[in-house]
Amino acid sequence: MKLSTQILLAFSLIILLSVADSYTNYRLSRKVHLNSQFLSKSEDVIRNSNKTHRAILEMQSALRGYLLTNDTTFLRPYYKGLEKVPLFFKQQHKLIDDNETQRRILDSVAVLHDAWLVYTAEIINARMENPETYQLLLDSKLRKHVGKNINDSITAKFKRFDKLEYKTRKHHSEMLLHSLHKTRTYSLIFLSMTIFAGICSTAYIVIMITNRINSMVRLADTISKGRFTIVRDSKNDELSALASSLNIMSQKLEKNIQELENKNEELNKFAYVVSHDLKAPLRGIYNVITWIEEDLSEEISPALRNYLNIIPKRTQRMEALINGLLDYARINQKSAPELVDTNALINEITQAIVPRDFTVELSNLPEIFTERLKLEQVFSNLISNAVKYSKPNEGRIEIDCLTILDVYEFSVKDYGIGIDPEYHKKIFEIFQTLREKNEMESTGVGLAIVKKIIDDQGESIQVHSRLGEGTTFTFTWKNNKRI
Repeated sequence: MKLSTQILLAFSLIILLSVADSYTNYRLSRKVHLNSQFLSKSEDVIRNSNKTHRAILEMQSALRGYLLTNDTTFLRPYYKGLEKVPLFFKQQHKLIDDNETQRRILDSVAVLHDAWLVYTAEIINARMENPETYQLLLDSKLRKHVGKNINDSITAKFKRFDKLEYKTRKHHSEMLLHSLHKTRTYSLIFLSMTIFAGICSTAYIVIMITNRINSMVRLADTISKGRFTIVRDSKNDELSALASSLNIMSQKLEKNIQELENKNEELNKFAYVVSHDLKAPLRGIYNVITWIEEDLSEEISPALRNYLNIIPKRTQRMEALINGLLDYARINQKSAPELVDTNALINEITQAIVPRDFTVELSNLPEIFTERLKLEQVFSNLISNAVKYSKPNEGRIEIDCLTILDVYEFSVKDYGIGIDPEYHKKIFEIFQTLREKNEMESTGVGLAIVKKIIDDQGESIQVHSRLGEGTTFTFTWKNNKRI
């Protein structure tokens, strides 16, 4: 299965869980909303019930006050109640339009209240207009508690109404709490499942990709170290193409490296043969010149002698160029790493190639586990270069080392004629020299050898110099620690 398909499936699973979570929360939130809406409405029902009952009680108190004092001022709440109570009943009907039981109770309260109003209207009119009728009503109804019975029934009805409302309110409150609890529970469950699925799918994909990429990195690393292996990959996805390409590259590199080694070996043999064959005619030329000088010395004119003196110098320069070319060809030869005391190594080099009137200062030189021959070639050419370009009577060379972790930064400094900055890159090209071509001391091969060795080691070299201010070559060299 392709990686893109696996990633798509993982994301699809997470999206499905998120959708299921959202849908469940939506359904539960609807229930929460309905229960909350009912509780809000129930609050209005209770409030309106209390207002209606209180208004009726105020009307009853107003009537009692009037009957006791015969003061019409007490009837003001009564008349206000005649206006307000019907409105309260109307509002309550709208609030409980879907509850038949409460509607019936409310209707019975309204009937009782209307009966009470008829009873009270008759008493009030009799009290105001006909004392005899009032006395009759007082004896026949008021003292028999007709009004009180009606009021007690109204109060009982309101209590029953409120009890039903509180009971229903409690049910919806419990439903609301249950819905909230379920919402939290389901949200936690789906969140946990989403996180678990996300972590598992991500970990699976990351570990799988990382392992396969690491195997390819290891393959690339082994290739860089010259071991041409292949990576086993049985998957059929996007990384399989990369693994296949790396395997093909490894096989081709192995073949090309083998061919290159064969060609280098042939080239080295060719260099030895050519150098030997080129040196032979040079020695012949040199011998002929010597014979001419010995056998015909009396017949040689001064001008001809001057020309004959030039020829040995040119042949010697040619021989030096051939030797330099041969040294350059030997760079690719490998040798086993060993522990090298760079202080002792440089002392050996300076004793061999540095004149006795030179001052050589060595400091902080370490022991390195590396190829001795390569490091010796670098120091030999840099020190030789410092000797060649030193000013007369100012022969001084300073060699120092700075350690940075397992990398050493060597510097070879002289106080010679210096190098113009425009030639800093050119001096590392083969056969490039800042001296005249007829001077045998400089072939233009030494610094090219240094540059090639350091490049092959994966290191770097820089030159810091100005005309008349001396030259400092700085290069890095790794310590190949023994495993």
